[in-house]
Amino acid sequence: GSVLIFIVMASMIKATAAHVPAGQAVFFRSAFAIPVIVVWLIWRRELRTGLKTANPFGHLWRGLMGTLAMGFGFAGLGYLPLPEVTAIGYAAPILTVIFAAMFLGEEVRLFRISAVALGLVGVLVVVYPRLTLLSEGAAGYAEAFGALVVLAGALFASLAQVFVRKLVQVERTATIVFWFSVTAAMLSLATLPFGWVWPTAFEAALLVGAGLLGGVGQ
Repeated sequence: GSVLIFIVMASMIKATAAHVPAGQAVFFRSAFAIPVIVVWLIWRRELRTGLKTANPFGHLWRGLMGTLAMGFGFAGLGYLPLPEVTAIGYAAPILTVIFAAMFLGEEVRLFRISAVALGLVGVLVVVYPRLTLLSEGAAGYAEAFGALVVLAGALFASLAQVFVRKLVQVERTATIVFWFSVTAAMLSLATLPFGWVWPTAFEAALLVGAGLLGGVGQ
């Protein structure tokens, strides 16, 4: 259900990508997720406890990694078709397995290592045709750049998961979700000087809808 909701959310972001900068899309996605999360906390009667944190710097690092992941992912939507962005984005869980072994000391058995290797081959199958377009002029460079941007987003998404893994040991799920949205909304404001635009009514509706769906998906 979460994956389905996030795909619909990404489709709405994709529909605005030609006009709305990625940083601005991150702001809408994060800011309008906050009311959904607050309602969820009230419904679970966790509003008071859900906003308290014992590890503010952990939330900051998780927020930074997650914001970069969203920013690169949304930027990639402006260069590549949504199915391709989604396929390349599946590098994130593959990289998460590798980083879990490197940074968290989690045991990775042969079966999982084999699955990771096969998954990386699959991602390379999707990415390779885009990288070979470098000799085909401006359009080829743009698509190759888009593939690398989406891969960077997958890298930061996997690092965000490592920080989440650490946070869940001391924090409630509600706390992690709430402070991520707040942190991402604040960090995305740093892109304001780089050319935010005034969206059309339809684009604004899509961006707000993406934020609301993002909150539900989280």
